[in-house]
Amino acid sequence: MPTAIVTDTAAYLTAEQVAQYHITVLPITVILGDHQYPESELSLATFYDYLKTNQELPTTAQVSLGQIETAYDRLAAAGFDEIISIHLSSGITSFMSNLKMFCQTYTKAKIYPVDSLVASAGEANLCLLAGQMVANGDSASEIVPELENLRDTMHVYFAVDNLSHLARTGRLTNRSAMIGNLLNIKPLLTFNDAGQIIAIGKERTMRKAFNYMLAKLKATLQQVDYPLVVTVINANNPELGAQWTATLTEQFPEVRLVQSQLGPAISVHTGEKTMGLIWQRDWLPTD
Repeated sequence: MPTAIVTDTAAYLTAEQVAQYHITVLPITVILGDHQYPESELSLATFYDYLKTNQELPTTAQVSLGQIETAYDRLAAAGFDEIISIHLSSGITSFMSNLKMFCQTYTKAKIYPVDSLVASAGEANLCLLAGQMVANGDSASEIVPELENLRDTMHVYFAVDNLSHLARTGRLTNRSAMIGNLLNIKPLLTFNDAGQIIAIGKERTMRKAFNYMLAKLKATLQQVDYPLVVTVINANNPELGAQWTATLTEQFPEVRLVQSQLGPAISVHTGEKTMGLIWQRDWLPTD
Protein backbone atom coordinates (compact mmCIF):
# COMPACT_ATOMS: atom_id res chain seq x y z
CA MET A 1 0.00 0.00 0.00
CA PRO A 2 2.24 2.86 -1.21
CA THR A 3 1.99 6.02 0.91
CA ALA A 4 2.79 9.55 -0.25
CA ILE A 5 3.45 12.68 1.83
CA VAL A 6 2.20 16.14 0.88
CA THR A 7 2.91 19.41 2.68
CA ASP A 8 3.24 23.14 2.01
CA THR A 9 6.16 25.55 1.87
CA ALA A 10 5.52 26.81 5.42
CA ALA A 11 7.37 23.70 6.64
CA TYR A 12 10.61 25.08 5.14
CA LEU A 13 12.01 21.67 4.37
CA THR A 14 15.39 21.64 2.69
CA ALA A 15 15.75 20.37 -0.87
CA GLU A 16 17.72 17.42 0.51
CA GLN A 17 14.93 16.46 2.92
CA VAL A 18 12.30 16.70 0.19
CA ALA A 19 14.36 14.48 -2.09
CA GLN A 20 15.27 11.95 0.61
CA TYR A 21 11.66 11.31 1.63
CA HIS A 22 9.98 12.02 -1.73
CA ILE A 23 7.74 14.72 -0.23
CA THR A 24 5.40 16.75 -2.43
CA VAL A 25 5.60 20.41 -1.37
CA LEU A 26 2.86 22.80 -2.51
CA PRO A 27 3.70 26.51 -2.53
CA ILE A 28 1.82 29.13 -0.56
CA THR A 29 1.37 32.28 -2.66
CA VAL A 30 3.07 35.49 -1.53
CA ILE A 31 1.63 38.73 -2.93
CA LEU A 32 3.96 41.70 -3.31
CA GLY A 33 1.94 44.61 -4.66
CA ASP A 34 0.68 43.63 -8.12
CA HIS A 35 2.84 40.51 -8.31
CA GLN A 36 2.05 37.03 -7.03
CA TYR A 37 4.81 34.54 -6.37
CA PRO A 38 4.75 30.87 -5.40
CA GLU A 39 6.83 30.94 -2.24
CA SER A 40 9.17 28.33 -3.68
CA GLU A 41 10.08 30.79 -6.46
CA LEU A 42 10.49 33.93 -4.33
CA SER A 43 13.99 34.65 -3.05
CA LEU A 44 14.53 35.95 0.45
CA ALA A 45 16.48 38.89 -0.97
CA THR A 46 13.56 39.96 -3.17
CA PHE A 47 11.07 39.59 -0.34
CA TYR A 48 13.01 41.49 2.30
CA ASP A 49 13.99 44.21 -0.15
CA TYR A 50 10.29 44.70 -0.88
CA LEU A 51 9.50 44.72 2.84
CA LYS A 52 12.01 47.53 3.41
CA THR A 53 11.24 49.70 0.38
CA ASN A 54 7.48 49.46 -0.25
CA GLN A 55 4.65 51.03 1.72
CA GLU A 56 2.09 48.47 0.52
CA LEU A 57 2.59 45.52 2.83
CA PRO A 58 2.77 41.98 1.41
CA THR A 59 0.05 39.38 1.91
CA THR A 60 -0.37 35.65 1.33
CA ALA A 61 -2.90 33.30 -0.25
CA GLN A 62 -3.26 29.74 1.01
CA VAL A 63 -2.70 26.67 -1.14
CA SER A 64 -5.75 26.28 -3.36
CA LEU A 65 -7.89 23.18 -3.52
CA GLY A 66 -7.09 23.12 -7.23
CA GLN A 67 -3.40 22.72 -6.38
CA ILE A 68 -4.31 20.02 -3.90
CA GLU A 69 -6.45 18.09 -6.38
CA THR A 70 -3.77 18.26 -9.07
CA ALA A 71 -1.13 16.96 -6.65
CA TYR A 72 -3.35 14.18 -5.33
CA ASP A 73 -4.37 13.14 -8.86
CA ARG A 74 -0.71 12.95 -9.92
CA LEU A 75 0.21 10.82 -6.90
CA ALA A 76 -2.81 8.54 -7.38
CA ALA A 77 -1.89 8.07 -11.05
CA ALA A 78 1.65 7.16 -9.95
CA GLY A 79 0.24 4.33 -7.85
CA PHE A 80 -0.08 5.84 -4.38
CA ASP A 81 -3.34 4.76 -2.79
CA GLU A 82 -2.95 6.69 0.47
CA ILE A 83 -1.68 10.22 1.03
CA ILE A 84 -0.70 11.86 4.33
CA SER A 85 -1.24 15.61 3.89
CA ILE A 86 0.50 17.70 6.60
CA HIS A 87 -0.15 21.43 6.63
CA LEU A 88 0.05 24.80 8.34
CA SER A 89 -1.87 25.24 11.58
CA SER A 90 -5.63 25.54 11.35
CA GLY A 91 -5.34 28.25 14.00
CA ILE A 92 -3.87 30.70 11.51
CA THR A 93 -5.48 29.66 8.22
CA SER A 94 -8.78 28.18 7.05
CA PHE A 95 -6.96 25.79 4.73
CA MET A 96 -7.25 22.70 6.94
CA SER A 97 -11.02 22.97 7.32
CA ASN A 98 -11.36 23.36 3.54
CA LEU A 99 -9.05 20.41 2.98
CA LYS A 100 -11.02 18.13 5.31
CA MET A 101 -14.23 18.93 3.44
CA PHE A 102 -12.52 18.28 0.10
CA CYS A 103 -11.18 14.93 1.31
CA GLN A 104 -14.69 13.70 2.05
CA THR A 105 -15.45 13.56 -1.67
CA TYR A 106 -12.02 12.68 -3.08
CA THR A 107 -12.04 9.06 -4.25
CA LYS A 108 -8.80 8.40 -6.15
CA ALA A 109 -6.77 7.79 -2.98
CA LYS A 110 -7.35 7.67 0.78
CA ILE A 111 -6.34 11.04 2.23
CA TYR A 112 -5.14 11.53 5.80
CA PRO A 113 -5.13 15.27 6.56
CA VAL A 114 -2.86 16.19 9.49
CA ASP A 115 -3.09 19.58 11.19
CA SER A 116 0.41 20.52 12.36
CA LEU A 117 -1.03 23.13 14.77
CA VAL A 118 2.15 25.11 14.07
CA ALA A 119 4.43 26.17 11.23
CA SER A 120 8.08 25.97 10.25
CA ALA A 121 10.20 23.30 11.97
CA GLY A 122 7.26 21.90 13.93
CA GLU A 123 5.52 21.15 10.66
CA ALA A 124 8.75 19.95 9.09
CA ASN A 125 9.45 17.41 11.84
CA LEU A 126 6.04 15.83 11.29
CA CYS A 127 6.88 15.47 7.60
CA LEU A 128 10.29 13.99 8.37
CA LEU A 129 8.91 11.45 10.84
CA ALA A 130 6.25 10.48 8.29
CA GLY A 131 8.96 10.09 5.65
CA GLN A 132 11.07 7.92 7.93
CA MET A 133 8.13 5.68 8.74
CA VAL A 134 7.10 5.36 5.08
CA ALA A 135 10.69 4.34 4.30
CA ASN A 136 10.40 1.70 7.03
CA GLY A 137 7.28 0.29 5.37
CA ASP A 138 4.66 1.64 7.77
CA SER A 139 1.16 2.49 6.53
CA ALA A 140 -0.74 5.74 7.04
CA SER A 141 -2.94 4.20 9.73
CA GLU A 142 0.22 3.47 11.72
CA ILE A 143 1.95 6.76 10.92
CA VAL A 144 -0.77 9.30 11.72
CA PRO A 145 -1.09 8.38 15.42
CA GLU A 146 2.69 8.70 15.75
CA LEU A 147 2.54 12.14 14.17
CA GLU A 148 -0.11 13.17 16.66
CA ASN A 149 2.01 11.84 19.53
CA LEU A 150 5.03 13.78 18.27
CA ARG A 151 2.93 16.93 17.90
CA ASP A 152 1.87 16.61 21.54
CA THR A 153 5.52 16.91 22.66
CA MET A 154 6.07 20.20 20.83
CA HIS A 155 7.02 23.50 22.49
CA VAL A 156 7.22 26.72 20.48
CA TYR A 157 8.49 30.12 21.58
CA PHE A 158 9.38 33.05 19.39
CA ALA A 159 10.04 36.75 19.69
CA VAL A 160 9.26 39.44 17.12
CA ASP A 161 10.59 42.97 16.82
CA ASN A 162 7.02 44.25 17.19
CA LEU A 163 3.46 43.05 16.82
CA SER A 164 2.48 45.24 13.88
CA HIS A 165 2.64 42.50 11.23
CA LEU A 166 0.74 39.93 13.29
CA ALA A 167 -1.88 42.49 14.28
CA ARG A 168 -2.32 43.71 10.70
CA THR A 169 -2.78 40.22 9.27
CA GLY A 170 -5.08 39.10 12.08
CA ARG A 171 -2.86 36.21 13.20
CA LEU A 172 -2.57 37.35 16.81
CA THR A 173 -5.39 35.98 18.95
CA ASN A 174 -5.03 37.97 22.18
CA ARG A 175 -4.82 41.52 20.91
CA SER A 176 -4.52 43.01 24.37
CA ALA A 177 -0.82 42.25 23.97
CA MET A 178 -0.51 45.24 21.63
CA ILE A 179 1.46 46.93 24.40
CA GLY A 180 4.36 45.03 22.89
CA ASN A 181 4.65 47.69 20.21
CA LEU A 182 5.77 50.24 22.77
CA LEU A 183 9.25 51.15 23.94
CA ASN A 184 11.07 48.69 21.67
CA ILE A 185 9.79 45.70 23.63
CA LYS A 186 10.26 42.23 22.11
CA PRO A 187 6.91 40.42 22.40
CA LEU A 188 7.12 36.72 23.31
CA LEU A 189 4.67 34.46 21.51
CA THR A 190 3.69 30.84 21.24
CA PHE A 191 1.04 28.59 19.67
CA ASN A 192 -1.78 27.51 21.98
CA ASP A 193 -3.44 24.07 21.90
CA ALA A 194 -5.75 25.25 19.10
CA GLY A 195 -2.78 26.24 16.94
CA GLN A 196 -3.41 29.96 17.39
CA ILE A 197 -0.64 32.49 17.96
CA ILE A 198 -0.86 34.16 21.35
CA ALA A 199 1.34 36.64 23.20
CA ILE A 200 2.63 35.33 26.53
CA GLY A 201 5.01 38.05 27.66
CA LYS A 202 7.47 40.70 26.63
CA GLU A 203 11.15 41.41 27.09
CA ARG A 204 13.15 44.55 26.41
CA THR A 205 15.88 42.81 24.41
CA MET A 206 16.21 39.74 22.23
CA ARG A 207 18.88 38.45 24.64
CA LYS A 208 16.35 38.45 27.49
CA ALA A 209 13.80 36.76 25.23
CA PHE A 210 16.38 34.06 24.50
CA ASN A 211 17.07 33.60 28.21
CA TYR A 212 13.33 33.13 28.77
CA MET A 213 13.30 30.39 26.14
CA LEU A 214 16.40 28.74 27.62
CA ALA A 215 14.67 28.52 31.00
CA LYS A 216 11.64 26.89 29.37
CA LEU A 217 13.88 24.40 27.54
CA LYS A 218 15.74 23.54 30.73
CA ALA A 219 12.43 22.90 32.49
CA THR A 220 11.29 20.58 29.69
CA LEU A 221 14.54 18.60 29.83
CA GLN A 222 14.03 18.06 33.54
CA GLN A 223 10.50 16.74 32.99
CA VAL A 224 10.81 14.37 30.00
CA ASP A 225 12.41 10.95 29.65
CA TYR A 226 13.09 11.12 25.91
CA PRO A 227 15.69 12.93 23.77
CA LEU A 228 14.82 16.32 22.27
CA VAL A 229 15.52 17.96 18.95
CA VAL A 230 15.75 21.74 19.17
CA THR A 231 15.42 23.99 16.12
CA VAL A 232 16.72 27.55 16.12
CA ILE A 233 14.53 29.65 13.83
CA ASN A 234 15.38 33.04 12.38
CA ALA A 235 13.82 35.42 9.89
CA ASN A 236 16.73 36.96 7.97
CA ASN A 237 18.79 37.00 11.15
CA PRO A 238 21.45 34.33 10.51
CA GLU A 239 24.18 35.81 12.69
CA LEU A 240 21.97 35.79 15.78
CA GLY A 241 20.78 32.33 14.81
CA ALA A 242 24.38 31.11 14.83
CA GLN A 243 24.96 32.75 18.23
CA TRP A 244 21.90 31.07 19.71
CA THR A 245 22.99 27.72 18.30
CA ALA A 246 26.47 28.08 19.80
CA THR A 247 25.01 28.88 23.22
CA LEU A 248 22.61 25.94 23.05
CA THR A 249 25.43 23.60 22.00
CA GLU A 250 27.42 24.64 25.04
CA GLN A 251 24.59 24.56 27.57
CA PHE A 252 22.62 21.56 26.29
CA PRO A 253 25.05 19.09 24.67
CA GLU A 254 22.49 16.28 25.05
CA VAL A 255 20.04 17.73 22.51
CA ARG A 256 20.22 17.53 18.74
CA LEU A 257 20.31 21.03 17.24
CA VAL A 258 18.95 22.14 13.87
CA GLN A 259 18.77 25.59 12.27
CA SER A 260 15.89 26.79 10.07
CA GLN A 261 15.11 30.07 8.39
CA LEU A 262 11.60 31.47 8.06
CA GLY A 263 10.59 32.25 4.51
CA PRO A 264 8.28 34.90 3.06
CA ALA A 265 4.93 33.18 3.76
CA ILE A 266 5.50 33.27 7.52
CA SER A 267 7.63 36.43 7.64
CA VAL A 268 4.72 38.34 6.07
CA HIS A 269 3.03 37.87 9.45
CA THR A 270 5.95 37.93 11.88
CA GLY A 271 8.22 40.49 10.21
CA GLU A 272 11.98 40.51 9.75
CA LYS A 273 14.44 39.58 12.53
CA THR A 274 12.02 37.20 14.29
CA MET A 275 13.83 34.61 16.39
CA GLY A 276 12.49 31.44 17.95
CA LEU A 277 13.02 27.96 19.34
CA ILE A 278 10.98 24.86 18.68
CA TRP A 279 11.65 21.64 20.54
CA GLN A 280 10.00 18.26 20.72
CA ARG A 281 10.78 14.59 21.07
CA ASP A 282 13.54 13.71 18.65
CA TRP A 283 11.95 11.83 15.78
CA LEU A 284 15.30 10.65 14.37
CA PRO A 285 16.20 7.12 15.49
CA THR A 286 19.57 6.74 17.20
CA ASP A 287 22.13 4.26 15.95
